[in-house]
Amino acid sequence: MLMRTDPFRELDRLAQQMMGPGTWSRPSAMPMDAYREGDEYVVAFDLPGVSADAIDIDVERNMLTVKAERRPTAKAGDVQMELSERPLGAFSRQIVLADTLDTERIEADYEAGVLTLRIPIAERAKPRKISIGLGSDRKEISG
Repeated sequence: MLMRTDPFRELDRLAQQMMGPGTWSRPSAMPMDAYREGDEYVVAFDLPGVSADAIDIDVERNMLTVKAERRPTAKAGDVQMELSERPLGAFSRQIVLADTLDTERIEADYEAGVLTLRIPIAERAKPRKISIGLGSDRKEISG
């Protein structure tokens, strides 16, 4: 069996605990995947435990910004936390979109902790066939 190891995982977890949760002025990063599927680009963000109303998506010109916040769950007064590794706080990611994408028709879907954005390719950026006309008014240049 092939196992992928990350020697810095424990260091990252400790640094996250030391710095505390992300804030709106210093948000934590959120993992994402981006790929092309047919005539659209798909960007998927992992946001487990975040409610849909805590997600904010903005597009300004060609800059896409996704912000989310995961709040701690309310616990009874007699609960003592033994281990807390799930990050809380604010998360943010900015992506510069190419001019070939249609930012007016972005669709967003949130299911099972994954925010999926579908960004169509603009019509002007799609490949098209150019027909060749047969000109009957050919002129000869003499010099």
